[in-house]
Amino acid sequence: MTSDRHILVVAHTGRSESLDAAIVVCRQLIEGGLTPVLSQDEYAHIMAAAHNLAPIALLGDTVEIGDLELVIVLGGDGTILRAAELTRGCSAPLLGVNLGHVGFLAESEREDLAETVVRVLARDYLVEERMTLSVRVKVDAEVVFETWALNEATVEKASRERMLEVVIEIDGRPLSSFGCDGVVMSSPTGSTAYSFSAGGPVVWPSLDALLLVPISPHALFARPLVVGPDSALAVEVLDRTQGVGVLWCDGRRTRDLPRGARVVVRRSPTPVRLARLSQGPFTDRLVNKFNLPVTGWRGPVGEEGARP
Repeated sequence: MTSDRHILVVAHTGRSESLDAAIVVCRQLIEGGLTPVLSQDEYAHIMAAAHNLAPIALLGDTVEIGDLELVIVLGGDGTILRAAELTRGCSAPLLGVNLGHVGFLAESEREDLAETVVRVLARDYLVEERMTLSVRVKVDAEVVFETWALNEATVEKASRERMLEVVIEIDGRPLSSFGCDGVVMSSPTGSTAYSFSAGGPVVWPSLDALLLVPISPHALFARPLVVGPDSALAVEVLDRTQGVGVLWCDGRRTRDLPRGARVVVRRSPTPVRLARLSQGPFTDRLVNKFNLPVTGWRGPVGEEGARP
């Protein structure tokens, strides 16, 4: 019997392609003897677009977060970040099927959808853990907001015409103060997201580290920084800032930052688990997702990891 297996399907229901893919996945799971699980928000959209789609379980009603075996995510990286938020603290891995643009966190593409579900039904996948960030906002000595991020926590200016004045801190010690558009504090997973766009380095996800990348800094020393996973990063909004700042975590969770507010970022003890269908090197993922030119490469003959 497979009735005790619960697979959550998360889709970008605002896009018809994603909605259609969700219906296809649900039907394939039902044919495989499983009851698909949908969140409250997506249940109405999917059921309205589908015909004779049953049985379906409702998350939080007949199935709880802790009952999930795996989460199939249909969309781009934004949908995967939403699924990570929805299942925060759950041990079920996320398996992304890219229906967006780059889809860096996704494991397969739209044309592989049927085979992906076959692999899920057979439990034929690997699981890797990605470190996440613990984010805390302090005003004076009081913690006024706590959240987390998979990709990044970003301190940004709230007004386009105003510069944000900040001081950055590593492990409780001040490093530099400057005006800027913002500061990105990123995990290795987020190094290919906003941090990358801001000029930060690409960090292999197997490396535990924290990144700090200033956005458009007006300073002589405001270079991207990479520190160890046990370090603490902090950005303080200085009193000379005209206006306020704003904190964004993964582009989903936000908090206004008054002058004097401090945003402290550390490694979170709760990782996000991703399902993988292959053990291909991260280098190949970079090449494929960014369409990097490698024409003419022959490789060092006879060395480990090289061509035969």
